[in-house]
Amino acid sequence: MAYDDLRSFLETLEKEGQLLKISEEIPAEPDLAAAANAAGRIGEGAPALYFDNVTGFHDARIVMNVHGSWRNHALALGLPPGTPVKGQVEEFARRWDAFPIAPERREDAPWRENTVAGADVDLFQILPLFRLNDGDGGFYLDKSAVVSRDPQDPDHFGKQNVGIYRIEVIGRNRLAIQPVPMHDVALHLRKAEGLGEDLPIAITLGNDPVMTMVAGMPMGYDQSEYEMAGALRGAPAPIATAPLTGFDVPWGSEVVIEGVIESRKRQIEGPFGEFTGHYSGGRRMPVIRIDRVSYRTDPIFESLYLGMPWTEVDYLVGANTCVPLLKQLRAEFPEVQAVNAMYTHGLSVIISTKKRYGGFAKAVGMRAMTTPHGLGYVSQVILVDEDVDPFNLPQVMWAMSCKVNPADDVVVIPNLSVMELAPAASPVGITSKMIIDATTPVSPDDRGNFSTPVRDLPETKEWTERLRSLIAAR
Repeated sequence: MAYDDLRSFLETLEKEGQLLKISEEIPAEPDLAAAANAAGRIGEGAPALYFDNVTGFHDARIVMNVHGSWRNHALALGLPPGTPVKGQVEEFARRWDAFPIAPERREDAPWRENTVAGADVDLFQILPLFRLNDGDGGFYLDKSAVVSRDPQDPDHFGKQNVGIYRIEVIGRNRLAIQPVPMHDVALHLRKAEGLGEDLPIAITLGNDPVMTMVAGMPMGYDQSEYEMAGALRGAPAPIATAPLTGFDVPWGSEVVIEGVIESRKRQIEGPFGEFTGHYSGGRRMPVIRIDRVSYRTDPIFESLYLGMPWTEVDYLVGANTCVPLLKQLRAEFPEVQAVNAMYTHGLSVIISTKKRYGGFAKAVGMRAMTTPHGLGYVSQVILVDEDVDPFNLPQVMWAMSCKVNPADDVVVIPNLSVMELAPAASPVGITSKMIIDATTPVSPDDRGNFSTPVRDLPETKEWTERLRSLIAAR
């Protein structure tokens, strides 16, 4: 089932027992974030959380942890809620092959119901804002999809980027945004500032679940997120035209904010408790001037708690990081079998691969680090054989324990790029990267004593499914 907006997905979550409505009155801080934080500690079946009685807000509707479990992630893709993680990644990869599917333009966007513009814009009157972590420097819009265009090629549909970036509210009509240098919006801004121009943007809040997945997904610069959303949904993604910028925005958004990133203006943004499980400090970041806000009547404000894993962000950017790396690697190395990049948006990656010759696995690891996403994220790569499931950590640890000779199988490459938020970077944005080759050596790399491996019995696969059925039927 393809969901056209957040509300229809919340209805499904409620029917499936994956939406918990909390009607008792609670304070916004620290309880909203603390509840979402706790959802990440109660297991992989945690529900989304819906709050409609929050002290200090009049008639606010706040939802958190929408993507915060593998059950919810499966339902977002229209899969049975019990679909295993590996199965979800495999289905994600299968649907990727349908890309591109052109979006469907609609005119009756529900976010057109209310509009404020110019001097009347006041986000504090429209949104129930609250801090997510005690040390945050302010209120954040951390689950919004930001739409921008290449100012030198504005009519190229594929170069219209839809991405998730951290955004701090610094005034009633002012925001600060952190564009990581390797992300598309940073390239758009650099081009605009080179021309001495502001960069128009649209910020959409409360989007359908697949659109949010795609907005957090590493894709090619000229690949359209809307066309990818169509492939993952199995139906064209509904879009509408934003009235001020003319940009294409999701049809079903709760709120659409339009304005510009002001050329060459910077203001302190942060600190913020990041997906790395650490605060990032305050830095001078680009400033957004809001010129128009359109929103649904009684909008639902969707936010995302992130901190020490696992939290909602880890589910949100799990499968959608694995699959682009898998597809990019397999295009050059068809021997690659699977990629597990679930850990901190791919800062650590596990790859299973066949090998053509000795040293081949290390080459695959180096290529992972030089993919568009790998340049800024992939810092540690573990290579395992094709018969090791990279999503099965006991198998991965077995391979590392039995097949790694540190003198020969660990490669450290100094002074490579990494996102500025990486806590271990030194200096900021620079790190050493590591490859651990936990594959079985093949000729001409004739090392070790690997000639007589123990394999699963031929009947094991059949019995695995049989036992699962018997357990489920109890």
